[in-house]
Amino acid sequence: MDTLLRWGAKAGPLVVDAGQGWRLVTANFLHRDLLHLGLNLLVLLAAGSGLERLCRRRDYVAVLAAAGLATMAGSLGWSGAVSVGASGMVYGCVGALLVLGRRHRTRLSSRWMSGEGALPTVLVFLWMGWTSVGVDNAGHLGGLLAGLLAGVFLELRWDASSSWRRPVGLVAAAVVLAFAVVVERSGWRTERDDGFGISVSLPQDWRSEENGQGRRAFSNGLPGRGRATFSAEAIETGEPGDGSVQARQFQHEVLVLEAPGPEGRTLKVTGPVSTRVAGRSAQRLRAELDAPGGATHLMAFFVPRGEWVYRLVFTWPAAYPAYEEVVGRMVAELRFDEPSVLREARARALLVPGAPGPLRSLGGVLRRLGLPREAVGPLTEAVRLSPAHVETRVELARALLEASRVDEGCHAAAEARLYGPSDTGALEAGVRCELSRGDVARALMRLVEARRVDPQDARLRAAELALRTVLETAPPAAKIGSENVGETPENHRR
Repeated sequence: MDTLLRWGAKAGPLVVDAGQGWRLVTANFLHRDLLHLGLNLLVLLAAGSGLERLCRRRDYVAVLAAAGLATMAGSLGWSGAVSVGASGMVYGCVGALLVLGRRHRTRLSSRWMSGEGALPTVLVFLWMGWTSVGVDNAGHLGGLLAGLLAGVFLELRWDASSSWRRPVGLVAAAVVLAFAVVVERSGWRTERDDGFGISVSLPQDWRSEENGQGRRAFSNGLPGRGRATFSAEAIETGEPGDGSVQARQFQHEVLVLEAPGPEGRTLKVTGPVSTRVAGRSAQRLRAELDAPGGATHLMAFFVPRGEWVYRLVFTWPAAYPAYEEVVGRMVAELRFDEPSVLREARARALLVPGAPGPLRSLGGVLRRLGLPREAVGPLTEAVRLSPAHVETRVELARALLEASRVDEGCHAAAEARLYGPSDTGALEAGVRCELSRGDVARALMRLVEARRVDPQDARLRAAELALRTVLETAPPAAKIGSENVGETPENHRR
């Protein structure tokens, strides 16, 4: 397959996406194997030689050219799959011979020349095509129709004038047809994912691919050489996402130099560098890979959105640089929409007005999606309606702190601690308050207190280790108070 693509096989994505319209011509002269070539030559020898004896050579060449273009145009219009072979040209010759022979049957003595012998051949080959697997029936039909139409305008060689208008007209009509099919197949569609809250424009022939890892994946459908892909994944971090962290993790885990990866062996990595995607800050990585289909380019974007980081990965073959423009358009037209979980939370809050539960859920979803300022309103109302609910107060404290309203956030964290003195969420809110104030030592003391309440919490244990590492590497001025890190904040104040 890769060899056929290298030599000019018809492949919808390469014709449409990469602008290689010349493949509609070259594909007619390529064949899968010697048997494929031999069968086409055998029928072409019979039908083609008969047609060549009846009409001028220039008309005969025009029929071959028009039938070849119509064959690949019909194939492209039906499917973007890889296709090769002169079968459509053979069908074109048979179709032209059939019509031309029937038009002049009274002047032709041979049954084959009069077209009567050609009809069974057409029917047998069509039947073989429709009952076989892997046969380009749309291409065969396109070539046959082109030949039938050409036969209407052809004249016998001893009646024809010396004009070039007829052969030129036949080829021009086929070129117009092929151009129209390419234009029709060049459209783009918008693919939306309500769960991810993302929409992306894709060439209309790109197909969705199954992915068992929670990703949305698409490709141009080609195997090996010529393959281009796009995948999207939302990575939940539990904290406001950091695109640079995810980019470095992807680089260290997937794009290891000279190591085989899911897309191929990594040869070179560039980045990460800061950029913007759909109006959001993002990190971009570029890589050059040695993939099964040949040299491949990879470009990955890491876009934070609240507690998620969207990982968007594009790959395309280095042999077809026009694909970089396709990827560029996909990135430029990518949009982040409101995900279904947020729409559902809004709907529940509207359906049950004044209920603290739906308001708390709405505020939590807004905060986790990176909209803390919008989350403050419903969470404040939920606290007013249910003041003893500690989880709501914790959510409000986090929303205020993430909205850079530090004093209000710390006050809300203190209120949460008042209503839930042994609640790890309330204690953790106090940790976030101290971190927002820039006091790492006091944040660590708060965290130690939370760890006493729930010593098995792996997340708190990891956070304590991270804070201790920060204190150990911080300058002396930042370590003030750290000698009393085993005390509670209340004892420290006394």
